[in-house]
Order: sequence, then structure tokens, then C-alpha cells
Amino acid sequence: MAKTSPGQFIKQVRQEVAKVTWPSRRETAISTAMVFAMVVIAAIFFMLVDQVFAWMVKLLFGLGG
Repeated sequence: MAKTSPGQFIKQVRQEVAKVTWPSRRETAISTAMVFAMVVIAAIFFMLVDQVFAWMVKLLFGLGG
């Protein structure tokens, strides 16, 4: 593999960055909102599953009130 000079490397990096299609502010906001919504949904789901498992353990082993 041939070595690249620092100047050539920077030139190549700039060429590659120019090819990137950056998301708009609106797309970024929508994606961020969707991530937060999915996190909340997942948290609620796992909380409910944990409550069901805790109830089942108490029922099987007679632990707690």
C-alpha cells in the first residue's frame, strides 16, 4: 500500500466529505423525535415485562405480602 502525504490525505478527505448528503434540519428533528419515542416505548414495555415477572416469582415462591 502506497504512503499518502498529509496534504494528499486532506485533499482526499475533503473530496469524500463533499460527496456526503447531509440530512436537513427537519429530517434530523424527525429522526431525533422517533428515537426518543422508541426509547419511551421500549422502557414502558420492559417495565411491564419486569412487573409481570416479579408478580410470577411472588406467586410461585410465596414471597412478599
